[in-house]
Amino acid sequence: MTTGLVRYQKTGDLHFVTFSCFQRRPYLASNESKDLVVDALERMRIRYDFFVSGYVVMPEHVHLLLSEPKNGILARAIQAIKLSVSVRRSERPFWQARYYDFNVFSEKKRVEKLRYIHRNPVTRGLVKRPEDWAWSSFLHYASGIETTVEIESSWTAVRRERENSQVSESRPGAP
Repeated sequence: MTTGLVRYQKTGDLHFVTFSCFQRRPYLASNESKDLVVDALERMRIRYDFFVSGYVVMPEHVHLLLSEPKNGILARAIQAIKLSVSVRRSERPFWQARYYDFNVFSEKKRVEKLRYIHRNPVTRGLVKRPEDWAWSSFLHYASGIETTVEIESSWTAVRRERENSQVSESRPGAP
């Protein structure tokens, strides 16, 4: 077992998670490979029952801002995302072992990490504006657009309230 690694889970905090391709190789440079990560993230979000506050898929790494899973532990959910991608790609090994995890313990830190995630493609010179990067949660925050990954945000809360009120209005005997 590796010494020095301490993870703080079951705290109720969000987690800022980063994991990288093997030796930071750009295995996620193609649109197809980035789409695989996005697809895996959404499938594992449902399977492990966690919510995603933000994400970005870069050519050689991934950043996530997410809750702890209700079904299982965070390490298993991250492992499942990584495995789902690597079995559909030919590069071996695909991922670096392990992942970086930072507990996001305040609203200030949540905003800081979300901005970092969304600015990453701009900072790296891949696009001029965050909205130009398709493999990120930025467009959802900017416009409420629903994408492959369900993002937990005020937009999502409003949509759920609307859906719940429509369901209760359609029930017989509803006020």
